[in-house]
Amino acid sequence: MFCMFPLKRLVLPQTVALLHRWSQYSNVHKSAMQILSQQRMSTSADNIDNFLSVTFGSPDLAAHLSETKCKTFCDFFKRLSLDEKNVFLKTMAQRYGINQDSVLQNARSVIQCQDRGDACLLKSEERLKLSLVPRYQQLFTQIGRLDGGVKFLVDMRADILASMTAMSSEVDLSYFQALNYSLKELMVIWFSVGLLQLQRITWESSCDLVQKISDYEAVHPIRSWSDVKQRVGSYRRCFVFTHNAMPREPVVVLHTALTSEISSSIHSIIQSQGLRRQSVSQAQRSPEAPMSDNLVEEKEDPSKISAAVFYSITSTLKGLSGVDMGNYLIKCVVRELQSEHPQINQFSSLSPIPGFRDWLIGEVNKHLHLTGIGELTDDHLLTDEECGQLHPYRQTDSQSVLETFKFYIQTHQWITNPDLTHILKVPLMRLCARYLYMEKRRGYALNPVATFHLRNGAVIWRLNWMADTSMRGLSQSCAVMVNYRYFLENTEKNSRNYLENHIIEGSKEFIDLATGISPSPT
Repeated sequence: MFCMFPLKRLVLPQTVALLHRWSQYSNVHKSAMQILSQQRMSTSADNIDNFLSVTFGSPDLAAHLSETKCKTFCDFFKRLSLDEKNVFLKTMAQRYGINQDSVLQNARSVIQCQDRGDACLLKSEERLKLSLVPRYQQLFTQIGRLDGGVKFLVDMRADILASMTAMSSEVDLSYFQALNYSLKELMVIWFSVGLLQLQRITWESSCDLVQKISDYEAVHPIRSWSDVKQRVGSYRRCFVFTHNAMPREPVVVLHTALTSEISSSIHSIIQSQGLRRQSVSQAQRSPEAPMSDNLVEEKEDPSKISAAVFYSITSTLKGLSGVDMGNYLIKCVVRELQSEHPQINQFSSLSPIPGFRDWLIGEVNKHLHLTGIGELTDDHLLTDEECGQLHPYRQTDSQSVLETFKFYIQTHQWITNPDLTHILKVPLMRLCARYLYMEKRRGYALNPVATFHLRNGAVIWRLNWMADTSMRGLSQSCAVMVNYRYFLENTEKNSRNYLENHIIEGSKEFIDLATGISPSPT
């Protein structure tokens, strides 16, 4: 009988030797690749250094920057790898920013001109002002005049912001912040409202624009062409801002639902159909035709439209982060809708509350820690009645009610239990109102979406329970959503009050809920 064991004993030492030899080869190969990579980075750094030296070689950069030179700069940067781009940006930020010697010299000149008359002083001030403009900003200004130059700079700023998030050196971060500020300053000017075009997207719009609307939707993801058709169809409006320098690139997208009343659930908007199935048999329909081709828009009935609900606003380009265009887009859309449907008398958002659940878990942890070290606080998250209702749902006898509350918020298990859903409604709604109304940073609302709408002059009008039961809605805000309502006659006053006096306007129902006057929403 043939036995495999002797063969195994013979093969095993050879296999071990081969594996050992392969391991040695692999280590040598890795070391060689690392050396090659370092050499390549060193060579790349030299090439980058030489290229930037040539680009910024002239003292009077603005006068010697030809269109060809600017295009060469763009092409060179686009070909770089991610690591090489970091080296490029770091070198440019450190060496070709503000000439500090020139600034000091011009500052002394201003001081010396104090007693030489206004003409001398004004000229010296102008020289000082020009010396405070980074050299790379002069280059960016010239690139912005190229065809495709603005989009290149928007993408470059996205690279800068991405590099800053992973930066540990304070010195490098300071240089990159100066680089970012220079670009942002230009973006704010280039993307001011007078240079943006409002455009409505419909099913008949160009395919690439419709596709981008689908790709860019970040608040409520679009899952199919039927979703797309519904969101640009009847009783829905999709508006975008585009820019002359990027005509086929939506920079901000606003989705609006036309309804009979202000919506209290996102599901009623994204699942309700402004479409109906066409009566076409399977035999009549072309096999190649997508299912969305079998959907026909329902004809709008103006008598059913009295409210406009802004349910999704998305800034599409990371390079335009911090450049406020959504404010202007909402105002333009309001004017457009009033022109199309004069009977609309209610304007509101239906907004997510990102950060509420994380804030709440943080507050629970803070209270548990204080309790653990024996420091009691008068600021109780749950009332005695709420604690009593949650007591039977403890996982163990030793688990506190607050730990039980935290467990269900973290695991989302309450959403499948009708009794728990009912019990948690009052505390979650009250705590959410407190988060939006009372939790602040530098005087303004801690929640970024709240700050956006409050700056625009909206009021916090209503919290909505079980308004978004998707996993995203549960993870962000325990399924709660909020309506920020725009009373057009008061938006200017509300905006000024918020920006200047940090006053948050809200409906009586909401403020009572936030301050604990009303035990529960009506």
